[in-house]
Amino acid sequence: MAEDFLRRWSRRKHEHAADAEKPKPVENKEDVAAKPAAPLPSVEKLTRDSDFTGFMQPKVEDALRRAALKKLFNDPHFNIPDPFEPYSGDWTGEVLPPEMLATLTQAKTLLFDKQHEEPKQEQAEAEEKSEEKVEAKVEEKVEAKSEKAADEPRRQDA
Repeated sequence: MAEDFLRRWSRRKHEHAADAEKPKPVENKEDVAAKPAAPLPSVEKLTRDSDFTGFMQPKVEDALRRAALKKLFNDPHFNIPDPFEPYSGDWTGEVLPPEMLATLTQAKTLLFDKQHEEPKQEQAEAEEKSEEKVEAKVEEKVEAKSEKAADEPRRQDA
């Protein structure tokens, strides 16, 4: 008959505890430090199939590591973007035309702040005038309605 869940769980727990109690061979830090590091190949001789793990060690200088990674990623296998990846295209060539940039609010505040101070003042004055015109029209309509309402005979509720 199959072993039930709790007995199996208990057995595996005890096996794991017994394995954990066994001493593990530990390398001394001195032994690890005493081992000579494998000589690194020349960066010029590296290819896509070369082993780059030696360049990723903490004792390797950053400049050498960067040179090795630059050599790796200059290979066409890694350098050509995947055409099926939606954001892998090169979008640096397309520039917004100045007319469109001038209409963007964020561009106005960040790029054209000093150049567009006067137009901003003119625009604010124009907005104030347009608001005054709208308010005047609304007042005229309200007055016209009140005059029309005063002239109409009122129905009396019975």
